[in-house]
Amino acid sequence: MILESDLVLVHVDNKPGFYARAEEISPDVKAGWWQVKLLVLTFPLQVFTWILDEEQLDEAPFTMGGTPLRLEKLVSPIDEERRQLEKQVQEVQKTVPADAGQKVVSLADRRKK
Repeated sequence: MILESDLVLVHVDNKPGFYARAEEISPDVKAGWWQVKLLVLTFPLQVFTWILDEEQLDEAPFTMGGTPLRLEKLVSPIDEERRQLEKQVQEVQKTVPADAGQKVVSLADRRKK
């Protein structure tokens, strides 16, 4: 789901159209609909406010004035790489027993020597 401050690619006529950032998402008067303020990253910068429903915020296609549109949430390649590394670390941690390589040393026994 697209949230505030997410970067999105807006597809127009099933082709990449422009990039935007979701500035603000607030409830609309109509239940299940949201007013989405988009900062369109063009020159000059523009601000659009679209009224979208939950499915459209989940990247479902829709039309506006007969033109097919779709929002696609963008993920930074750096964030994607970080997620993959975290996933690999979690998989390794699952395969290694929690007590592997650990040795319990009794301090009481050490004092006796």
